[in-house]
Amino acid sequence: MRGGGKRYSVLELGSGTGKHAVLLAQRGYKVCGIERSEEMLGQASVRAENVQGVSFVASDIRDFSIEQSFDAAIALFHVMSYQTETEGFLAVLRNVWSHLKENGVFIFDAWYGPAVLTEKPEVRVRRLENEKYRITRIAEPVARFNENIVDVHYDVFVESKRDFKFKKINEIHSMRYYFLPEVRLMLNICGFRLEKACEFMTDCELGERTWGSLFAARKRKNI
Repeated sequence: MRGGGKRYSVLELGSGTGKHAVLLAQRGYKVCGIERSEEMLGQASVRAENVQGVSFVASDIRDFSIEQSFDAAIALFHVMSYQTETEGFLAVLRNVWSHLKENGVFIFDAWYGPAVLTEKPEVRVRRLENEKYRITRIAEPVARFNENIVDVHYDVFVESKRDFKFKKINEIHSMRYYFLPEVRLMLNICGFRLEKACEFMTDCELGERTWGSLFAARKRKNI
């Protein structure tokens, strides 16, 4: 967004294939994406080829260092839930703090603990299909309640409609769920003040059925 001639800068953590970075740049923001996957960075570079104001850095969000400060930072769609260790979460916060301008804002989402404990993760099956492929994805969660982590086991079956051959892909995604008091505490430790906590995408109050929580924090002048 441009205001008074200023083009606001955004640091995106876990920028993936660059879809959101490009959308933000097209709306007038200057965006720098941090992504450790070389494959995703390759796709992001192609997507942003003719878009001004977008750049990408190959690095881990816990320890990247660039000579630039930003008006805001974002980490959306469970990027912070992949920080399964408390020290990793704190490392991200400290790194974001060092790359934000005075009064800069950090916005991120995460799995919300009360919903995980109330409703408990369950097996989910999703099917997709186009003219070439038929895809079935099975997500089987295994909870580690003493660690606040859910290991999601993915089995993906890809069937070619042309020759009826099958391919199976197996992945495990470990996701940490967080609670409001611990998020507020860790933000405070790392020099942030929590400004807002709500349900992701709805702005509703956090509750026991809120799987996706959104947090907005502002950088304090000093830690």
